[in-house]
Amino acid sequence: MIHGEIHQNVRQYINGRWETSATTGVSANPSDTSEVVAEYARADRRQAEAAIRAATEAFPHWSHSTPQRRADVLDRIGAELIARKDELGLLLAREEGKTLPEAVAETARAGQVFKFFAGEALRGGAGAGGGENLASVRAGVQVDVTREPVGVVGLITPWNAPFVIPAWKIAPALAHGNSVVFKPAELVPACGGALAEIISRAGLPAGAFNLVMGSGREVGQALVDSALVDALSFTGSTANGERVLQAAATRRAKVQLETGGKNALVVLADADLDRAVDCAVQGAYFSAGQRCTASSRLIVEAAVHDAFVAKLRQRLKTLKIGHALERGIDIGPVANEERLAMNLAWVEIAREEGAEHVWGGEALERSTPGHYMSPALFLAKPSHRIAREEIFGPLASVLRADDYDEALALCNDTPFGLCAGICTNSLKHAMHFRRHAVVGMTMVNLPTAGVDFHVPFGGRKGSGYGPREQGRHAAEFYTTVKTGYMLA
Repeated sequence: MIHGEIHQNVRQYINGRWETSATTGVSANPSDTSEVVAEYARADRRQAEAAIRAATEAFPHWSHSTPQRRADVLDRIGAELIARKDELGLLLAREEGKTLPEAVAETARAGQVFKFFAGEALRGGAGAGGGENLASVRAGVQVDVTREPVGVVGLITPWNAPFVIPAWKIAPALAHGNSVVFKPAELVPACGGALAEIISRAGLPAGAFNLVMGSGREVGQALVDSALVDALSFTGSTANGERVLQAAATRRAKVQLETGGKNALVVLADADLDRAVDCAVQGAYFSAGQRCTASSRLIVEAAVHDAFVAKLRQRLKTLKIGHALERGIDIGPVANEERLAMNLAWVEIAREEGAEHVWGGEALERSTPGHYMSPALFLAKPSHRIAREEIFGPLASVLRADDYDEALALCNDTPFGLCAGICTNSLKHAMHFRRHAVVGMTMVNLPTAGVDFHVPFGGRKGSGYGPREQGRHAAEFYTTVKTGYMLA
């Protein structure tokens, strides 16, 4: 599927066959908008429903497959992703705009996710998730608690991590014996198609995995509405996640949401400021700030506020923004023209609200036509919209806190709760922060963006709903518990 620089005719994969559609779309390179990356088939509701039926018919066979078969399938997928990480990373960088090193690393991580869940398929035992035997309170009665696959799972993924987020949904779904209908974001069809092509050759029965590309209004809605879809895992905007939840709740489908964040990085007066600046730059600006874990609120204790801002401003001046494939680039383009316009509009909103402009926030021109902008930094107040609403771009605000207690209060003063970090040399404050930050994940002296693939991922409040993703905890979503009683 990947030959040369233009990838045409990315198709749907339904019931073990590649299909075209009545309409097509195009994805362009955000580093060079004159370059077409993919021409792809756009599924309609009819094709989405055909994929759902295929998954339904395949479920009995795949759900009763042996743990070894599931492990072998997932291991083959993971091995190919890792073996082709440079080639697939190049594709990712061209289609989404991550710098090439970031893109290659993401592709390798996607492979590691599949390999981890290959192990989970074996560790879970024949019952797709393992179980336990308990003594009954009644004499002569045996109690078994087992896990079984949920059924047909609809997976709706975003554009900002087009290999690894699909991996951490598809891999556990298949490992636990579910069948899958996968809808990637339309912005990254070539990445979705490349992943599907690898999965198509891994030894799954026809219909156990299906790819449908198209609009959320048509394809996504078909997944949400279908009575045959037993569970939905969605990563995307809060507004769209709410719509998925409300629609699925009416038919009692199982739902898992990851809907972004407004994450804080707290910097205390005793912190190593150079390390804190590194954490802020990596967390807030790398991947052009297009990560749900980005630390867009930098809460700094008053005693070091000015010194931290000066060091951060100096560091931002040195960052290189340019074509994602160029050597030495720190930040590539934002994903598309719409995102660039939204980011620049946020810069104007910040200025209009009275936030103090420190650096950046301007559209940039490079040798190729692309969606480039300089990383933006503002000094803000907690009431400013840039300090409260998710922006999903290379824009961060600094908030001043008088002491640790106020910093923690500001950290928690948000409707989101995905992750939060703290930079400090105080064990007391670090431990207190880990316990009292109202988030799903905490980091101490580390960037907020950057998580392991074998441990739970997810948030609280407006950042998530349902069981966590990744690691062994993924079984909570992709399986259902059955309790069995037997007279011995």
